Amino acid sequence: MEAFLVSTGVVVLGEMGDKTQLLAIVLAATFRRPWPIVAGILVATLANHAAAGALGGWVAQALGPDVLRWAIGLSFLAMAGWMLVPDAIDGDAAAGRQRFGVFGTTVIAFFLAEMGDKTQIATVALAARYADVVQVVLGTTLGMMLANIPAVFLGDRIAQRVSMRLVHGIAAVVFAVLGVLTLLKVGELF
Repeated sequence: MEAFLVSTGVVVLGEMGDKTQLLAIVLAATFRRPWPIVAGILVATLANHAAAGALGGWVAQALGPDVLRWAIGLSFLAMAGWMLVPDAIDGDAAAGRQRFGVFGTTVIAFFLAEMGDKTQIATVALAARYADVVQVVLGTTLGMMLANIPAVFLGDRIAQRVSMRLVHGIAAVVFAVLGVLTLLKVGELF
């Protein structure tokens, strides 16, 4: 359960102001059909995070416990720093065409936007950190949905009222704490 809850929380915070959240707003403004966009986000996120989770599980098996602990701890600390760098939407990811329909455009755009994104890297690290990859993938997917569904439905109103700098700062602290706890062997997961 810890893997699920930590994964959900980390991704919700990490997604605030992220380019995929901005992409959700752009898609909602472009197509004005929220339900196919939400479904497309879900499908793209499940596919992307399942692959990331599998990679994280493989990394956990391939590395010894000490190397793994250091790699994960340092990855979390790097993610903390990365959270402090503001995201801008990738014009190519938002440039999907109607030929795939609203759902297809959303799946393609979100899957591509998540490649190498903070939440994908976090999913790899979390899957390597926790033994239950399924719980990590479900948690990161729920976190993605919790962050992006409001963006689809409320977009501009949310962006005007929430300080993205504050949210990114909180997410950076969460990643830093996870990194330090991992390096200090708190919880003795390794």
